Amino acid sequence: MTRRAALVVLDGVGIGAAHDAATYGDAGSNTLGNVAAATPGFSLPALERLGLGTIAPVAGLDPDVAGTAARCALQPASAGKDSVTGHWELCGVHLARPFPTYPSGFPPHIIAEFERLTGRRVIGNVAASGTEILDAYGDEHVATGAWIVYTSADSVFQVAAHEGVVPLEELYEACAAARRMLVPPNDASRVIARPFVGQQRAWVRTANRRDFSIEPTGQTLLDALAAAGIPRTGVGKVDDLFAGRGITATHTAGNAEGIERVQSWIAARESGFLFANLVDFDQQYGHRNDVPGFYRALREFDEALPGLLAFLHEDDLLILTADHGNDPTTPSTDHARERVPMLMVGPRVRPIRLVERSTFSDVGATIADWFGLAFRGCGTSFLGDVTA
Repeated sequence: MTRRAALVVLDGVGIGAAHDAATYGDAGSNTLGNVAAATPGFSLPALERLGLGTIAPVAGLDPDVAGTAARCALQPASAGKDSVTGHWELCGVHLARPFPTYPSGFPPHIIAEFERLTGRRVIGNVAASGTEILDAYGDEHVATGAWIVYTSADSVFQVAAHEGVVPLEELYEACAAARRMLVPPNDASRVIARPFVGQQRAWVRTANRRDFSIEPTGQTLLDALAAAGIPRTGVGKVDDLFAGRGITATHTAGNAEGIERVQSWIAARESGFLFANLVDFDQQYGHRNDVPGFYRALREFDEALPGLLAFLHEDDLLILTADHGNDPTTPSTDHARERVPMLMVGPRVRPIRLVERSTFSDVGATIADWFGLAFRGCGTSFLGDVTA
Protein backbone atom coordinates (compact mmCIF):
# COMPACT_ATOMS: atom_id res chain seq x y z
CA MET A 1 0.00 0.00 0.00
CA THR A 2 1.34 3.44 -0.95
CA ARG A 3 -1.16 5.53 0.97
CA ARG A 4 0.21 7.66 3.80
CA ALA A 5 -1.30 9.92 6.45
CA ALA A 6 0.25 12.47 8.78
CA LEU A 7 -1.68 13.65 11.84
CA VAL A 8 -0.17 16.79 13.41
CA VAL A 9 -1.58 17.91 16.77
CA LEU A 10 -1.11 21.59 17.59
CA ASP A 11 -1.20 21.05 21.33
CA GLY A 12 -3.67 23.38 23.04
CA VAL A 13 -4.84 25.26 19.92
CA GLY A 14 -8.59 25.27 20.50
CA ILE A 15 -11.08 27.32 18.47
CA GLY A 16 -13.89 28.13 20.88
CA ALA A 17 -15.75 26.90 23.94
CA ALA A 18 -17.13 23.37 23.73
CA HIS A 19 -20.85 22.72 24.25
CA ASP A 20 -20.20 21.83 27.89
CA ALA A 21 -17.41 24.32 28.62
CA ALA A 22 -19.33 25.94 31.48
CA THR A 23 -19.34 22.61 33.32
CA TYR A 24 -15.55 22.77 33.31
CA GLY A 25 -15.40 26.45 34.28
CA ASP A 26 -14.31 27.38 30.77
CA ALA A 27 -17.22 29.44 29.44
CA GLY A 28 -15.76 32.09 27.13
CA SER A 29 -12.51 30.26 26.48
CA ASN A 30 -11.45 30.55 22.84
CA THR A 31 -7.75 30.02 22.35
CA LEU A 32 -7.40 31.09 18.70
CA GLY A 33 -10.16 33.67 18.79
CA ASN A 34 -8.99 35.39 21.95
CA VAL A 35 -5.29 35.35 20.97
CA ALA A 36 -6.27 36.96 17.65
CA ALA A 37 -8.43 39.58 19.37
CA ALA A 38 -5.57 40.44 21.75
CA THR A 39 -2.95 40.69 18.98
CA PRO A 40 -2.91 43.76 16.69
CA GLY A 41 -2.17 42.74 13.12
CA PHE A 42 -2.92 39.05 13.76
CA SER A 43 -2.21 37.14 10.55
CA LEU A 44 -1.74 33.48 9.63
CA PRO A 45 -1.73 33.56 5.82
CA ALA A 46 -0.99 29.88 5.15
CA LEU A 47 -3.65 28.64 7.57
CA GLU A 48 -6.03 31.29 6.26
CA ARG A 49 -5.62 29.89 2.72
CA LEU A 50 -6.55 26.44 4.03
CA GLY A 51 -9.75 27.94 5.43
CA LEU A 52 -9.07 28.18 9.16
CA GLY A 53 -11.08 31.41 9.40
CA THR A 54 -14.15 29.71 7.92
CA ILE A 55 -14.38 27.21 10.79
CA ALA A 56 -15.06 29.89 13.44
CA PRO A 57 -14.55 33.66 13.59
CA VAL A 58 -10.88 34.56 14.09
CA ALA A 59 -9.93 38.24 13.82
CA GLY A 60 -7.53 38.82 10.94
CA LEU A 61 -8.55 35.66 9.05
CA ASP A 62 -10.93 35.88 6.08
CA PRO A 63 -14.21 34.09 6.91
CA ASP A 64 -15.17 33.97 3.23
CA VAL A 65 -12.00 32.53 1.69
CA ALA A 66 -12.63 29.58 -0.62
CA GLY A 67 -10.24 27.42 1.43
CA THR A 68 -8.00 24.69 0.05
CA ALA A 69 -8.59 22.16 2.87
CA ALA A 70 -11.48 20.02 4.00
CA ARG A 71 -12.27 21.56 7.35
CA CYS A 72 -14.55 21.66 10.35
CA ALA A 73 -14.62 21.99 14.12
CA LEU A 74 -14.57 18.93 16.38
CA GLN A 75 -16.46 18.77 19.68
CA PRO A 76 -14.90 16.78 22.55
CA ALA A 77 -16.97 13.77 23.63
CA SER A 78 -14.75 12.31 26.36
CA ALA A 79 -14.84 13.53 29.93
CA GLY A 80 -11.78 15.66 30.69
CA LYS A 81 -9.57 18.16 28.92
CA ASP A 82 -5.99 16.93 29.16
CA SER A 83 -3.55 15.79 26.49
CA VAL A 84 -4.00 12.08 27.16
CA THR A 85 -7.79 12.35 26.89
CA GLY A 86 -7.61 14.43 23.71
CA HIS A 87 -5.10 12.20 21.93
CA TRP A 88 -6.94 9.03 22.92
CA GLU A 89 -10.18 10.50 21.61
CA LEU A 90 -8.52 11.43 18.32
CA CYS A 91 -7.52 7.76 18.06
CA GLY A 92 -10.96 6.36 18.84
CA VAL A 93 -11.21 5.97 22.63
CA HIS A 94 -13.74 7.81 24.81
CA LEU A 95 -13.49 8.22 28.58
CA ALA A 96 -16.66 8.13 30.68
CA ARG A 97 -15.05 9.93 33.60
CA PRO A 98 -12.18 12.41 33.78
CA PHE A 99 -8.90 11.39 35.33
CA PRO A 100 -8.63 12.51 38.99
CA THR A 101 -7.01 15.82 39.86
CA TYR A 102 -5.40 16.93 43.12
CA PRO A 103 -5.80 20.67 43.76
CA SER A 104 -4.79 20.14 47.43
CA GLY A 105 -1.93 17.74 46.69
CA PHE A 106 -1.85 13.95 46.79
CA PRO A 107 -3.22 11.91 49.72
CA PRO A 108 -0.68 11.18 52.47
CA HIS A 109 -0.73 7.44 51.82
CA ILE A 110 0.25 8.03 48.17
CA ILE A 111 3.21 10.17 49.17
CA ALA A 112 4.28 7.72 51.88
CA GLU A 113 4.24 4.83 49.43
CA PHE A 114 6.24 6.80 46.86
CA GLU A 115 8.85 7.55 49.53
CA ARG A 116 8.99 3.88 50.46
CA LEU A 117 9.36 2.75 46.87
CA THR A 118 12.11 5.22 46.00
CA GLY A 119 14.05 5.64 49.23
CA ARG A 120 13.87 9.43 49.11
CA ARG A 121 11.52 11.70 51.01
CA VAL A 122 9.13 14.11 49.33
CA ILE A 123 8.84 17.87 49.59
CA GLY A 124 6.21 20.07 47.98
CA ASN A 125 3.09 17.98 47.26
CA VAL A 126 1.17 21.04 46.12
CA ALA A 127 -0.49 22.27 42.95
CA ALA A 128 1.83 24.79 41.32
CA SER A 129 3.41 25.86 38.06
CA GLY A 130 6.77 24.41 37.07
CA THR A 131 8.60 27.69 37.67
CA GLU A 132 6.91 28.45 41.00
CA ILE A 133 7.69 25.02 42.41
CA LEU A 134 11.39 25.29 41.66
CA ASP A 135 11.64 28.75 43.22
CA ALA A 136 9.86 27.46 46.32
CA TYR A 137 11.66 24.14 46.81
CA GLY A 138 14.74 24.08 44.56
CA ASP A 139 17.25 25.01 47.25
CA GLU A 140 15.87 22.47 49.71
CA HIS A 141 15.96 19.76 47.06
CA VAL A 142 19.59 20.48 46.21
CA ALA A 143 20.51 20.44 49.90
CA THR A 144 18.61 17.27 50.81
CA GLY A 145 18.06 15.25 47.63
CA ALA A 146 14.34 15.01 48.41
CA TRP A 147 11.95 14.65 45.47
CA ILE A 148 9.90 17.72 44.56
CA VAL A 149 6.44 16.29 43.91
CA TYR A 150 3.73 18.55 42.57
CA THR A 151 0.66 18.62 40.38
CA SER A 152 -1.36 21.12 38.37
CA ALA A 153 -4.96 21.52 37.30
CA ASP A 154 -4.32 18.49 35.08
CA SER A 155 -4.26 14.88 36.22
CA VAL A 156 -0.49 14.71 36.65
CA PHE A 157 1.95 13.42 39.26
CA GLN A 158 5.09 15.45 38.55
CA VAL A 159 8.50 14.71 40.01
CA ALA A 160 11.21 17.36 39.72
CA ALA A 161 14.87 16.68 40.41
CA HIS A 162 18.13 18.52 39.67
CA GLU A 163 20.25 16.58 37.19
CA GLY A 164 23.32 17.29 39.29
CA VAL A 165 21.67 15.85 42.41
CA VAL A 166 19.66 12.89 41.11
CA PRO A 167 20.84 10.90 38.07
CA LEU A 168 18.32 10.93 35.23
CA GLU A 169 17.95 7.16 35.27
CA GLU A 170 17.03 7.24 38.96
CA LEU A 171 14.43 9.92 38.26
CA TYR A 172 12.97 7.86 35.43
CA GLU A 173 12.91 4.69 37.57
CA ALA A 174 11.11 6.60 40.33
CA CYS A 175 8.51 7.87 37.87
CA ALA A 176 8.02 4.35 36.50
CA ALA A 177 7.44 3.17 40.08
CA ALA A 178 4.91 5.95 40.60
CA ARG A 179 3.13 4.93 37.40
CA ARG A 180 2.75 1.37 38.71
CA MET A 181 1.60 2.69 42.08
CA LEU A 182 -1.11 5.02 40.80
CA VAL A 183 -4.12 2.78 40.29
CA PRO A 184 -7.86 3.55 40.60
CA PRO A 185 -9.19 5.61 42.25
CA ASN A 186 -5.87 7.49 42.15
CA ASP A 187 -5.13 6.70 38.50
CA ALA A 188 -3.57 10.03 37.52
CA SER A 189 -3.30 10.09 33.73
CA ARG A 190 0.41 10.91 33.64
CA VAL A 191 3.52 10.76 35.77
CA ILE A 192 5.99 13.34 34.47
CA ALA A 193 9.73 13.40 35.15
CA ARG A 194 10.77 17.06 35.34
CA PRO A 195 14.58 17.29 35.42
CA PHE A 196 16.16 20.72 35.84
CA VAL A 197 19.53 22.42 36.27
CA GLY A 198 20.80 25.78 37.51
CA GLN A 199 20.49 27.55 40.83
CA GLN A 200 18.07 29.73 42.79
CA ARG A 201 16.25 32.27 40.62
CA ALA A 202 17.97 30.73 37.61
CA TRP A 203 16.50 27.22 37.52
CA VAL A 204 16.08 25.81 34.02
CA ARG A 205 13.99 22.77 33.12
CA THR A 206 15.85 20.59 30.63
CA ALA A 207 14.68 18.78 27.50
CA ASN A 208 14.99 15.43 29.34
CA ARG A 209 11.36 15.44 30.44
CA ARG A 210 9.69 12.04 30.18
CA ASP A 211 5.98 11.21 30.51
CA PHE A 212 4.68 7.92 31.89
CA SER A 213 1.06 7.60 30.80
CA ILE A 214 -1.64 5.18 31.78
CA GLU A 215 -2.39 2.63 29.05
CA PRO A 216 -5.37 3.30 26.76
CA THR A 217 -8.56 1.68 28.01
CA GLY A 218 -9.71 0.48 24.59
CA GLN A 219 -8.48 -0.29 21.09
CA THR A 220 -6.93 2.73 19.39
CA LEU A 221 -6.15 3.66 15.81
CA LEU A 222 -2.51 2.86 16.62
CA ASP A 223 -3.45 -0.67 17.70
CA ALA A 224 -5.40 -1.18 14.49
CA LEU A 225 -2.56 0.11 12.32
CA ALA A 226 -0.09 -2.11 14.16
CA ALA A 227 -2.29 -5.19 13.70
CA ALA A 228 -2.45 -4.44 9.97
CA GLY A 229 1.32 -4.08 9.73
CA ILE A 230 1.17 -0.40 8.74
CA PRO A 231 4.32 1.46 9.89
CA ARG A 232 3.82 4.12 12.54
CA THR A 233 6.24 6.99 13.20
CA GLY A 234 5.94 9.32 16.18
CA VAL A 235 7.25 12.85 16.66
CA GLY A 236 7.13 14.47 20.08
CA LYS A 237 5.45 13.03 23.17
CA VAL A 238 2.84 10.89 21.39
CA ASP A 239 4.40 7.59 22.49
CA ASP A 240 4.29 8.70 26.12
CA LEU A 241 0.59 9.58 25.83
CA PHE A 242 -0.19 6.01 24.77
CA ALA A 243 2.24 4.34 27.20
CA GLY A 244 4.29 3.31 24.18
CA ARG A 245 1.50 1.08 22.88
CA GLY A 246 1.43 0.94 19.11
CA ILE A 247 4.02 3.63 18.48
CA THR A 248 7.53 4.79 19.26
CA ALA A 249 8.54 8.40 18.84
CA THR A 250 11.47 10.73 18.51
CA HIS A 251 11.14 13.30 21.25
CA THR A 252 11.84 16.89 20.33
CA ALA A 253 13.11 20.00 22.09
CA GLY A 254 10.25 22.10 20.73
CA ASN A 255 8.09 22.99 17.77
CA ALA A 256 10.94 23.89 15.42
CA GLU A 257 12.48 20.44 15.69
CA GLY A 258 9.08 18.79 15.49
CA ILE A 259 8.16 20.65 12.30
CA GLU A 260 11.52 19.75 10.78
CA ARG A 261 10.96 16.06 11.52
CA VAL A 262 7.45 16.14 10.06
CA GLN A 263 8.75 17.74 6.89
CA SER A 264 11.59 15.23 6.64
CA TRP A 265 9.14 12.32 6.97
CA ILE A 266 6.88 13.69 4.24
CA ALA A 267 9.74 14.58 1.91
CA ALA A 268 11.55 11.27 2.36
CA ARG A 269 8.44 9.34 1.36
CA GLU A 270 8.52 7.33 4.56
CA SER A 271 5.68 4.84 4.54
CA GLY A 272 2.59 4.49 6.70
CA PHE A 273 1.33 6.84 9.40
CA LEU A 274 3.01 9.82 11.08
CA PHE A 275 1.67 11.05 14.42
CA ALA A 276 3.20 14.30 15.69
CA ASN A 277 2.62 16.56 18.68
CA LEU A 278 3.83 20.16 18.61
CA VAL A 279 3.85 21.05 22.29
CA ASP A 280 5.14 24.62 22.53
CA PHE A 281 1.73 26.30 22.12
CA ASP A 282 0.57 24.56 25.29
CA GLN A 283 3.69 23.98 27.36
CA GLN A 284 5.60 27.18 26.73
CA TYR A 285 2.85 29.74 26.21
CA GLY A 286 -0.67 28.58 27.09
CA HIS A 287 0.20 27.45 30.60
CA ARG A 288 2.13 30.69 31.16
CA ASN A 289 -0.56 33.03 29.82
CA ASP A 290 1.96 34.32 27.29
CA VAL A 291 -0.16 35.74 24.47
CA PRO A 292 2.73 37.18 22.40
CA GLY A 293 4.63 33.89 22.71
CA PHE A 294 1.56 31.91 21.66
CA TYR A 295 1.18 34.10 18.58
CA ARG A 296 4.88 33.74 17.71
CA ALA A 297 4.49 29.95 17.84
CA LEU A 298 1.45 30.16 15.56
CA ARG A 299 3.38 32.35 13.13
CA GLU A 300 6.35 29.98 13.12
CA PHE A 301 4.10 27.06 12.27
CA ASP A 302 2.25 29.08 9.64
CA GLU A 303 5.52 30.07 7.97
CA ALA A 304 6.63 26.43 7.88
CA LEU A 305 3.32 25.08 6.60
CA PRO A 306 3.89 25.73 2.85
CA GLY A 307 7.06 23.63 3.12
CA LEU A 308 5.03 20.71 4.48
CA LEU A 309 2.38 21.02 1.79
CA ALA A 310 4.95 21.18 -1.01
CA PHE A 311 6.06 17.58 -0.41
CA LEU A 312 2.61 15.94 -0.36
CA HIS A 313 2.15 13.24 -3.00
CA GLU A 314 -0.94 11.78 -4.68
CA ASP A 315 -1.76 9.28 -1.94
CA ASP A 316 -0.95 11.52 1.04
CA LEU A 317 -3.19 13.04 3.70
CA LEU A 318 -2.05 15.77 6.10
CA ILE A 319 -4.41 16.48 8.99
CA LEU A 320 -3.93 19.40 11.37
CA THR A 321 -5.91 19.47 14.60
CA ALA A 322 -5.58 19.90 18.38
CA ASP A 323 -6.26 17.99 21.58
CA HIS A 324 -7.88 20.70 23.76
CA GLY A 325 -7.64 24.44 24.27
CA ASN A 326 -5.27 26.47 26.42
CA ASP A 327 -6.42 30.06 26.22
CA PRO A 328 -3.57 32.33 27.39
CA THR A 329 -5.89 35.34 27.69
CA THR A 330 -7.91 33.94 30.61
CA PRO A 331 -6.87 34.14 34.30
CA SER A 332 -6.57 30.34 34.36
CA THR A 333 -3.32 28.65 33.35
CA ASP A 334 -5.16 25.35 32.89
CA HIS A 335 -6.28 23.61 29.72
CA ALA A 336 -9.64 24.77 28.38
CA ARG A 337 -12.62 22.65 27.35
CA GLU A 338 -12.82 23.73 23.71
CA ARG A 339 -13.72 22.62 20.25
CA VAL A 340 -10.67 22.09 18.05
CA PRO A 341 -10.09 22.84 14.37
CA MET A 342 -9.59 20.11 11.78
CA LEU A 343 -7.90 20.88 8.48
CA MET A 344 -7.26 18.04 6.01
CA VAL A 345 -5.24 18.48 2.82
CA GLY A 346 -3.94 16.23 0.09
CA PRO A 347 -4.17 15.86 -3.69
CA ARG A 348 -7.28 13.68 -3.36
CA VAL A 349 -9.02 15.89 -0.79
CA ARG A 350 -11.93 18.07 -1.86
CA PRO A 351 -11.70 21.50 -0.19
CA ILE A 352 -15.09 21.66 1.48
CA ARG A 353 -16.40 22.83 4.83
CA LEU A 354 -17.91 19.96 6.79
CA VAL A 355 -20.54 20.25 9.48
CA GLU A 356 -19.20 20.26 13.02
CA ARG A 357 -18.33 16.76 14.23
CA SER A 358 -19.55 15.47 17.60
CA THR A 359 -16.25 13.81 18.56
CA PHE A 360 -12.53 14.01 17.87
CA SER A 361 -12.72 10.28 17.14
CA ASP A 362 -14.02 10.97 13.64
CA VAL A 363 -10.42 11.83 12.77
CA GLY A 364 -9.10 8.39 13.74
CA ALA A 365 -12.01 6.69 11.98
CA THR A 366 -11.26 8.63 8.79
CA ILE A 367 -7.55 7.77 8.89
CA ALA A 368 -8.39 4.09 9.37
CA ASP A 369 -10.78 4.31 6.42
CA TRP A 370 -8.02 5.90 4.31
CA PHE A 371 -5.84 2.86 4.99
CA GLY A 372 -8.66 0.46 4.20
CA LEU A 373 -9.11 -0.73 7.80
CA ALA A 374 -12.40 -1.70 9.43
CA PHE A 375 -11.52 0.11 12.68
CA ARG A 376 -13.71 3.08 13.58
CA GLY A 377 -13.38 3.22 17.37
CA CYS A 378 -15.91 5.66 18.78
CA GLY A 379 -15.94 7.71 15.59
CA THR A 380 -17.48 7.90 12.14
CA SER A 381 -15.39 8.28 9.00
CA PHE A 382 -15.99 11.34 6.83
CA LEU A 383 -13.57 10.15 4.15
CA GLY A 384 -16.31 9.68 1.57
CA ASP A 385 -17.37 13.31 2.04
CA VAL A 386 -13.95 14.79 1.38
CA THR A 387 -12.27 12.60 -1.22
CA ALA A 388 -13.12 12.18 -4.87
